[in-house]
Amino acid sequence: MSRIGNKSIPVPDKAKVSVSGQNVKIEGPKGKLEFDVHPRISVALKDNNLVVTRGGDARQDRSLHGMTRSILNSMVIGSVSGFQKRLQIEGVGFKAAVQGQNLNLSLGYSHPILYPIPSDIKITVEEATKILVEGADKHKVGQVAADIRAYYPPEPYKGKGVRFVGENIRRKEGKTAQSK
Repeated sequence: MSRIGNKSIPVPDKAKVSVSGQNVKIEGPKGKLEFDVHPRISVALKDNNLVVTRGGDARQDRSLHGMTRSILNSMVIGSVSGFQKRLQIEGVGFKAAVQGQNLNLSLGYSHPILYPIPSDIKITVEEATKILVEGADKHKVGQVAADIRAYYPPEPYKGKGVRFVGENIRRKEGKTAQSK
């Protein structure tokens, strides 16, 4: 019994959903999203609700059932209200700026890092050290934020680097001088 997969997904008035075979298209004010459902899972639109059902009780069917429902729910939420991730840059002289279709990161290297911004993602920089990543696709927003963080992950000694807002960094104690 899938507790998540059995729940129907309410479709808000702002979203427009179309199901044709195994393809689900969701369109809202924040963007258009499309998903191809696995052949062992079926999706139907009933009374302004998306209903996900599975063909059998095999292990793969059960796992696909819950996963498909979660993905479709995220698509509905993303197309209506969108998703966002916040990043914070720590370090002396570390900063970011949006230049056209690129995010320019100065992270203490000998060269600036230019990150090309995907077309369906919006990146804004506040106060030169706070980055906001927004978009309709939850997976893509998270992946872009993780890619930016990967350029200089927070280090444990001084805490310098790019981190998610609210991320807890375990700090290490540095070497101490021994006296004889």
